[in-house]
Amino acid sequence: MNSAPRSRAPIGVFDSGVGGLSVLRALRAQLPQEDFVYLSDAAHAPYGERSEEYVGGRALRVADFLLDQQGVKALVVACNTATAAAVQALRARWPALPIIGIEPALKPAAAASQTRVVGVMATRGTLESGKFKALLEGLEGQARFALQPCDGLAAAIEEGDADATLKLCKKYIGQLGPFGGSTGRIDQLVLGCTHYPLVGDVLQTLVGPDTALVDPGGPVSLQTRRVLDQAGLLHPNGTPGTTLLLSTGAGDALRHNAQRWLGLDQPVGTARTDSPD
Repeated sequence: MNSAPRSRAPIGVFDSGVGGLSVLRALRAQLPQEDFVYLSDAAHAPYGERSEEYVGGRALRVADFLLDQQGVKALVVACNTATAAAVQALRARWPALPIIGIEPALKPAAAASQTRVVGVMATRGTLESGKFKALLEGLEGQARFALQPCDGLAAAIEEGDADATLKLCKKYIGQLGPFGGSTGRIDQLVLGCTHYPLVGDVLQTLVGPDTALVDPGGPVSLQTRRVLDQAGLLHPNGTPGTTLLLSTGAGDALRHNAQRWLGLDQPVGTARTDSPD
């Protein structure tokens, strides 16, 4: 492989919808010289309420598209559910491709917790996955983890429904609590879905200043830089990179949220991933 031109290829980033924009935001800040292709699999969202088999199949199709049609040099799976369901299959299919997944940041949250109680907000698909259960078992005894499936929250954020989002945030925070720095309270709240950091201000207000929100976007961007550096694939130029936005469904939500959260005001292209559905 000729690493010089390959290093100029874009990085592929995908999620079932707009949640992965929180990861893309961190990636663009960490790697401003890189070109990115962000794909929202909106026609098949939300992943978090689908079966592992379904999500795994979609992830493979999306990855096929990003490699064959966009020529990406690396793949960031910006979705907890898709990482749990498909990252092993993706790495088995493309062993030479740098593939960076994401998972709920349980370990750093446990290490930072003073009360030894960590809350986790995630989709049902993530919490029920074998990968998440193994992660939890590996941290046995380090903290008590309070798990909260958040049905409908990712969809409300996706649709930009502020009233529904606030209502669901209040509901799930109420079920998880109490929060704070006192004994027995949750002082670290893991945001186990990439949609949730997009409403971090709402969540922070609800849990109060003594509970830290743990967002994995930063660690993922650092890991992406490390992996590309080790592979000799960092873009050689210092000029700002570009971002291409694609969607398998209607692109309105992606365009609106990319403008809102990333300051990107541009059209959204159509990604034809040849799904049998």
